[in-house]
Amino acid sequence: MSENQPDVRRALVVVDVQNDFCEGGSLAVAGGIAVATGIGELVTSVGGDYAAVVATADWHVDPGLHFSDHPDFVDSWPVHCRVGTSGADFHPAVGDAVARADAIFRKGRNAAAYSGFEGYADHHGSPIGLAQWLRDMGIDAVDVVGIATDHCVRATAVDAVREGFATRVLLGLTAGVAPDSTARALDELRAVGAELVGEPVVGG
Repeated sequence: MSENQPDVRRALVVVDVQNDFCEGGSLAVAGGIAVATGIGELVTSVGGDYAAVVATADWHVDPGLHFSDHPDFVDSWPVHCRVGTSGADFHPAVGDAVARADAIFRKGRNAAAYSGFEGYADHHGSPIGLAQWLRDMGIDAVDVVGIATDHCVRATAVDAVREGFATRVLLGLTAGVAPDSTARALDELRAVGAELVGEPVVGG
C-alpha cells in the first residue's frame, strides 16, 4: 500500500481514530470501526514499509466554544475526546497501530484544533510539532488516514501539502461525516494538490 520509492521517505499519519469518533462514541462517524480495523491491518501488514508511523488525537480539557449543549456541527460540537475519558482513547481495533507509532501528536487541549499539525508530541521532555518532527526524521511524503474525511483528515492533509510534504490520502481508510461536506473536502484536497486514492466511507 505504501509504494515507497527507494529515495522517498514516507510516513503514515493516523488521524484521530478514537472511541468517540467510532460507532458508540459521543461524536460517532459511520464506518469508524471499519476504518480503525483497516488501519490496524495496514500497519500490521506493511507498516514496516513506512519510514515512520505517527498518530494524532483530539485531546480536550476546556476547548471553549468548541463544545456546546446545542452544537451546530460546524464550529461547535457535543463533548468529545475529553482527557481522562474512555472516549479520548484510541479505538481498540487500531491499538496495534498506535502501539507501533513513533510519536503521538495531541491537539485541542484548550481550543478547537482540527489539523494534526496543530498538535504536539513529547520529545525528550519538550513539545514538538508534527511538521518539525517529520522534517527531523527526514520525511519527504505522507499517507494520511483516519477520521473524519471532511474534518480532521482534510485539515491534516491540507496542512501537510502546505508544509511541503508530498501528500496522499488513502480514502479507503477514512470515514466522512456527511456526503456534501465530504465532497467539498475532496474538492479542496484535489485543489491543493493532494493525491487521493480510493473512496471514503461516507455517512449521511
